[in-house]
Amino acid sequence: MILLPVMSPRQFLFSLLLFSLGAWSLPTNAHALEKYGRPLPSMDDPADLDRESEESLFAGYLLTGAFAKNPSFAARPDNSGLVGLRHMLHLETDLYKQYLTFYTDQNFFSDRTNGWIELSEWDSTYAFTGVVDHFSWRLQYERDAPIDRRGIKQAYADGLITAKLQSAQDMAWWRRLFPNQSLTMYGGAGWLFHNSHYFARPDNTGRALFRYVAHADLDLYKNKVVLYGDVNFFTDRDGANQAKPTEMDWIVGLALRWHETELAVYHEQDQPLDKSGLVQKYLAVQLRFSFDVSKGDLGLGRTKSAAGLQ
Repeated sequence: MILLPVMSPRQFLFSLLLFSLGAWSLPTNAHALEKYGRPLPSMDDPADLDRESEESLFAGYLLTGAFAKNPSFAARPDNSGLVGLRHMLHLETDLYKQYLTFYTDQNFFSDRTNGWIELSEWDSTYAFTGVVDHFSWRLQYERDAPIDRRGIKQAYADGLITAKLQSAQDMAWWRRLFPNQSLTMYGGAGWLFHNSHYFARPDNTGRALFRYVAHADLDLYKNKVVLYGDVNFFTDRDGANQAKPTEMDWIVGLALRWHETELAVYHEQDQPLDKSGLVQKYLAVQLRFSFDVSKGDLGLGRTKSAAGLQ
């Protein structure tokens, strides 16, 4: 049993970000990718401090993207093909205020080596999540499977806890220095308590056990220009040190917004940390349309616009 010291949300997030930066600097010669919606920046206005207490009957977004440059990101769980297009539907509903929300992601990919259009992989996610003060929790099940042929299916269930900091609430020094640029950060750790062939490295070796995440959104201009970054680590339950990261996935992107529409350009790279091996990376352009049907519209409560996954 591992005993952890009690830390405030600020201390917890700062410690995780330091850990992420340290792991980022490790020497590597390989890279890889995780293909679901988690790293997307929130569409909510970071200056609106009351949004988390509002409710949606259902909200979400539609997303379509093209992998403009893709030397190595595979189009199926068995690492065959190369992704050409990505299409995604995210839906969420508030079951009880901000404390209990259900969401699902349906992600589809095509293989550019097979004509770009025909779908080659379907990743489905179902989860419950909630927010309590600066902390968020999540219970999630994900299954990744090929569509156009038989092959490896990857599935897992995990729990995740994150701590969140916002400059509008928690960083007076940031507001003094950058009054027009909001900063939102979160970080945390999770446990894949069920794992059916969800691998611990991009080359499909090992089985993932723990997950460490860190994310930041920097509002460059009135929530219309947003710079975002995301780091995601996995450990190997079959390794000698089950807490030591074996894979790092990172994303850097720039999002441009007009009302409920977002155009983003981003780069992702997934790489092993404990040995050489397959690296998957790509540069993508994507278009996202968000929507919201609020409980307030039906006289059931107040409204909240759809947000990116955390």
